[in-house]
Amino acid sequence: MRIALVAVGRLRRGPEKALVDDYLARFAKAGRGLGLPPVQVAEVEGKSSESEAVRRAVPEGARLILLDERGETWSSPDLAARIAAARDEARDLCFAIGGADGHDAALRTRADHLLSFGPMVWPHMLARAMLCEQLYRAASILGGSPYHRA
Repeated sequence: MRIALVAVGRLRRGPEKALVDDYLARFAKAGRGLGLPPVQVAEVEGKSSESEAVRRAVPEGARLILLDERGETWSSPDLAARIAAARDEARDLCFAIGGADGHDAALRTRADHLLSFGPMVWPHMLARAMLCEQLYRAASILGGSPYHRA
């Protein structure tokens, strides 16, 4: 199993990058004993077609989960269960965060799931930090850690 995070744009030094790096390091440590690999991050840019750049970066055969305001909202335990199921099926996962215009219709159609952090629109840098925190939270849930309190 591999877990990838494809994001349009590059995080530069700053509070969002610090949060992302911290949560990805926590996920790597928590996931090690659970059979979860570290998250592989791919930052892409595509001036003419961001969605095409995302599409090229998605690992072949990976279950694609797009962050999209039109998507479903999952609870943290739901996300943990989906990650565990992919691990148990030896399926790769790829989470993708689009740019300012989101993902195009073709990429949304290709996706296995559309995931929303609610009806509000979030800057992609914050969405990345929020996703990384939720990945760490999912590993904590799977490991029985007290970090997640329902």
